[in-house]
Amino acid sequence: MKVFGVVMAGGSGTRFWPLSRKFRPKQLLNLTGKDAMINEAVARLKPVAKDGIYIVSSKSQREGLLSVLKGCVPEEHILLEPVARNTAACIGYAAVKILKEEGDGVLVVIPSDSYIKNTEAFMRALSLAAETAEEKDAIVTIGIKPTFPATGYGYIRFEEGEEPVRRVLQFVEKPDLPHAQAYLESGQFVWNSGMFIWKASLILKKIEKYLPELYQYLMRLKDAVGTEREYEVLESVYPEMPSISVDYGVLEKSDGIYVVPADLGWSDVGSLDMLEAVRTTDADGNITVGETYPLDTHHTIIYTGGKPVCTVGVDDLIIVDMPDVLLVCSKEHAQDVKKIVDELRAKGKEELL
Repeated sequence: MKVFGVVMAGGSGTRFWPLSRKFRPKQLLNLTGKDAMINEAVARLKPVAKDGIYIVSSKSQREGLLSVLKGCVPEEHILLEPVARNTAACIGYAAVKILKEEGDGVLVVIPSDSYIKNTEAFMRALSLAAETAEEKDAIVTIGIKPTFPATGYGYIRFEEGEEPVRRVLQFVEKPDLPHAQAYLESGQFVWNSGMFIWKASLILKKIEKYLPELYQYLMRLKDAVGTEREYEVLESVYPEMPSISVDYGVLEKSDGIYVVPADLGWSDVGSLDMLEAVRTTDADGNITVGETYPLDTHHTIIYTGGKPVCTVGVDDLIIVDMPDVLLVCSKEHAQDVKKIVDELRAKGKEELL
């Protein structure tokens, strides 16, 4: 059984601004204090994806990506999208490239910007999912056992039983709080991690069935892979591809999907307040990075990339001081940081993005 890793790394991370920028987005940052998120993702995949790891990212992020990766993934395995076209196109691009150049195999597809504390459980879950995808020629996903009634995640409902791999009954969009509480209490739901395991040939069959327009563009690209026309065709067809997520375009329409429920110490690290998931707090519940002097300050995130930051008598704030911009935000509005990015873009302040 051939197993390849595919790391989706094209996101812009706008809810992590101003740490995350257009040419150096969240996945290229060292948020844990150990290594860049994408390097941590690659390291976690290597024991399972023994036949190679591919990264799909944006052409605009090429230089930053290469400087962070430092050769740990061959440059020919770094696939650069000319424009962003969501996850169905991203995964389809990787599938046709691998199928054409390596032959069929199981693809373990993961986001580049998730945090996973329990790496041993992660490897066990991925290995089990890869075996299931090979044996059943089926779509398999990793479901995260919920620890609180999250309203910001999608959910997966699965069949009851004791087996480590369960059949998926339903994909559920982000719920309101009462529904999230009911899902948590039922024990029959897991969070949708955005990690997918399937054969390259299978996901392309599914795209052909459910997203035929995208499939036609992917076949044009496949014909050019490995030829001198590959880059030219990529630049030509990619902007024409429909922009749709693989969840909505394929998974929600498919049957015979399986899930491996797992307790991984997982976080999607989607916004600045989620630094609490990857960093250790002090006695006052603060997270500080850089030279900081918090006085009578509680449950506050202070990140300085330059000058010292001093705080007195504040609670539940996010403060990010960069050489060119300062962000001060209440934690309860952490999800709204992307609105600042939209506002700056509308005002033509591209140099701050």
